[in-house]
Amino acid sequence: MVKTPVKPDQPKSGTKAPSKETLLTPRFYITDFETAANLSLTEQETELNAMLTEMRNDYNRHHFVRDEEFKTGNWDHLDETTREGFIEYLERSCISEFSGFLLFKELSRKLKGRNPILSEMFHLMARDEARHAGFLNKAMADFNLSLDLGKVTKTRTYTFFPLEWVIYTVYLSEKIGYWRYIIIFHHLEKHPEKQFYPIFKKFENWCQDENRHGDIFTALLRSQPKLWKTWKARLWSRFFLLSVFATHTLTVHERASFYESLGLNATEFDKEVIRKTNETSARAFPSVLDVDHPEFYPRLQRCSQRNLKMKEIGESNAPKFVKTLRKLPLIAGIVGDLLRIYLIKPIDAEALRGTVR
Repeated sequence: MVKTPVKPDQPKSGTKAPSKETLLTPRFYITDFETAANLSLTEQETELNAMLTEMRNDYNRHHFVRDEEFKTGNWDHLDETTREGFIEYLERSCISEFSGFLLFKELSRKLKGRNPILSEMFHLMARDEARHAGFLNKAMADFNLSLDLGKVTKTRTYTFFPLEWVIYTVYLSEKIGYWRYIIIFHHLEKHPEKQFYPIFKKFENWCQDENRHGDIFTALLRSQPKLWKTWKARLWSRFFLLSVFATHTLTVHERASFYESLGLNATEFDKEVIRKTNETSARAFPSVLDVDHPEFYPRLQRCSQRNLKMKEIGESNAPKFVKTLRKLPLIAGIVGDLLRIYLIKPIDAEALRGTVR
């Protein structure tokens, strides 16, 4: 079920038109709110109540403040490649956070009076996501651009995901977000000369919001035995891990110049984020991918290389049907490599649960 977007008007001066929606851009989701309202949380109720208390404390309520470094800074010295790459990074991150806000806000509203614990939990997570999106949008304003998030709400395509899929994907989105933020933060601590904008200094506390949200979805997942005790759950876990990792690899290499501006090697950054997220996911999912298998990263890299070739073809002046024909073998190659990765023998996370790692 997909909501057809309204044709957007011309953006106002200083308002950035959102990037074209593709398979790699952050998506907006709706879900089965009736199923959410009827979720039994018995098996994880203690954990969820403890997390609810932590969320109420709002440890980051004074963190997202634009201090003097933002107000007095000047970034005219940034070269065009760095500037464009950073604005694209801010936009993608802002849309992703705003997507989470909209989903959590609607879940909170629909569950009010029916599932009080989850309703308040989603309300507090929506608070965090709105704070993040607003902070990112204000950062874009430092470069004389901003997103009209009200218009984005009306014009973006909304994709329906069953609640089970939402739990898997939001968990992974929050956890991979944590690792992306914290790896960048620690890298820039060691290389302050590469820290060209003050938002990076906010990443340490910021990523704790992502981690808390991920822990909430861990409890939600473990509260539903069908999401981790069945053979279907094992297949879905690997599917969503691979989907998120493939998207990450393709996106990072499309924007390699941005990571280079931070002094990061895009390939090594991608590998570390995937490895850490996969390790973390073993605490929630019944099975995870074998990222140490000798075929895992080479096949992902080939997917990335094919994706970059497809991008080149798309930007060429060739007729549309010629572009399509030239892309077909590349698409087939990506699908083939992803299928081979999926068929690599997975790691049984349930068998490892409780062991020291």
